[in-house]
Amino acid sequence: QVQLAESGGGLVQAGGSLRLSCAASGRTFSTKAMGWFRQAPGKEREFVAAITWSGSTRYYAESLKDRFTISRDNAKNTVSLQMNSLKPEDTAVYYCAQRNISVAATTALDYDYWGQGTQVTVTS
Repeated sequence: QVQLAESGGGLVQAGGSLRLSCAASGRTFSTKAMGWFRQAPGKEREFVAAITWSGSTRYYAESLKDRFTISRDNAKNTVSLQMNSLKPEDTAVYYCAQRNISVAATTALDYDYWGQGTQVTVTS
């Protein structure tokens, strides 16, 4: 069973930055695609970013691609999300997710394992 644990969330002023990390258990992390999603109060969970097993291909929500960067360290079983120029509308719970295959996806239903989420609050 894969376990995912997010960290790095918190309270930040608009214009600031945060770096989220997700630590994954299991021996097969390096062969699996990973993704980040977020869910704001009263809204559906939405795609943020995804990365293939090797890190060679990355996908972003169109509205976030200029401010957010996804990366992974297969030696440490971690995936990260660097968020810059944060805006109040970025406030949400951010979730790390893992697929059972190496190809990344942008739909939540395509992911098999989820972390508990980490709260990001951006104040104006």
